[in-house]
Amino acid sequence: MPSIARTEPAVVELPEPPGLPGPLPEPRVEDLRLEIVLGALSDPLRLTVVRKLLLEREEFDHPCGWFGFDRPKSTLTHHFKALREAGLIRQRQYGLERRSHVRVDDLEARFPGLLALVAAWTPREG
Repeated sequence: MPSIARTEPAVVELPEPPGLPGPLPEPRVEDLRLEIVLGALSDPLRLTVVRKLLLEREEFDHPCGWFGFDRPKSTLTHHFKALREAGLIRQRQYGLERRSHVRVDDLEARFPGLLALVAAWTPREG
């Protein structure tokens, strides 16, 4: 049987700019738990958030509105909080706006290959 060549999606890496506000509370790398991370990723919207931040980011971090979800702000706030508390994203407060990015280095150190799986995931149409 011939093998099928798969190309891995390219994760967009951008350097951390100087002078950022401090991050909101999040778990330390050594406190990241696989079952909590996988639980957070079990929701398709949250999985989409992480995947989009990995593959499509245009800046170092992005506000909720950048994702273009047609959901109430309170629902999105809940999902972003779940991702932050699981240790998947880091959020910073810029005035009234919270901006997010994936904790790539921390997650790769703790769970090697996990983010490659997220990046390779194909969202269901519809």
